[in-house]
Amino acid sequence: MANVRNLKKDINFVLGDIIEAVYIWEYSNPKKDTKESDAIVDEAIDVFDALIAKVNDKNVENKKEHFRAIQKELEIKGNELIEKLNKLG
Repeated sequence: MANVRNLKKDINFVLGDIIEAVYIWEYSNPKKDTKESDAIVDEAIDVFDALIAKVNDKNVENKKEHFRAIQKELEIKGNELIEKLNKLG
């Protein structure tokens, strides 16, 4: 991992792209109910807030492991959100 700034950018880009994809789906399907898609956006925002809080945590013994864990969590949560988006009818 290069640095904290790049990790923050990755978090922003991944979750931002997911939110953008949800909005595109909503725009493409105007007659469909948006409760599920709104829930995906809300979850993405919650994940963003949680991950950024973890990145900004200064009380960490092993920073390298801490940031690797955050990167892995971003990957897992991002894939979960994408699966939910793909299941939208």
